[in-house]
Amino acid sequence: MLEIEQSGGVRRAARVLVVDDDPALRAMLLEFLANNSLQGQGAATQAEVLRCLREAPDAIVLDLNLGSEDGLEILKVIRSESDVPVIITTGHRQDEIDRVLGLELGADDYVLKPYSLRELLARIRAVTRRRGEAVDPVRQRRRAKIRFNGWELDRNTQKLSREGVEPVALTKGEYALLQAFLDAPGRSLSREHLLRATRIHEDIFDRSIDVQILRLRRKLERDETSPRLIETLRGVGYVFKGGVDP
Repeated sequence: MLEIEQSGGVRRAARVLVVDDDPALRAMLLEFLANNSLQGQGAATQAEVLRCLREAPDAIVLDLNLGSEDGLEILKVIRSESDVPVIITTGHRQDEIDRVLGLELGADDYVLKPYSLRELLARIRAVTRRRGEAVDPVRQRRRAKIRFNGWELDRNTQKLSREGVEPVALTKGEYALLQAFLDAPGRSLSREHLLRATRIHEDIFDRSIDVQILRLRRKLERDETSPRLIETLRGVGYVFKGGVDP
């Protein structure tokens, strides 16, 4: 069960707004959410979305391919009113431009139709959990700096530092990539996972992620030709071998 903690320690089921103009699909998604102990609410138009935003949903699933409405315009409206996590849904690869625009406009994640309901549920849980961590002031202070293998990452300045070395600035992509590794030390991470984490949303066989890895290694590793922190798993992806301090 996905619960949200409110003031006073009271917990409630997370609220998810489903924006889709297909009544049958919307009803199916709402039933699925209810069966997984989530509070679902449906909307099909921008006006309905605005009304639902007043009830402060914890996540939104937004179909970009609405019949009479522009899904991207609705996303703009959502972002002008709220920082609620938004998962956009689109059709196949031909909708890549809309998908990229959606991410640039502030969507937090996407799924391609047809998608697994279990995958969608996992993504709802992930974006809701990340938001909860972001607004928790105690956790935010505790995790403002994270240490690993002699390095310290300052999440506020997005800089790396270690004794005897000048602070190293990270690009947005390098920072997102390092965050993905620090969140899952010792776990094998596929290129697709890392592409999503860094929002380089291209074909999963695109080697752009390898370029990002190479640049990050140059900043982290003593010898980038013999990496010890970020190891390559041939045919699988990468694994972060560093020790992350709790």
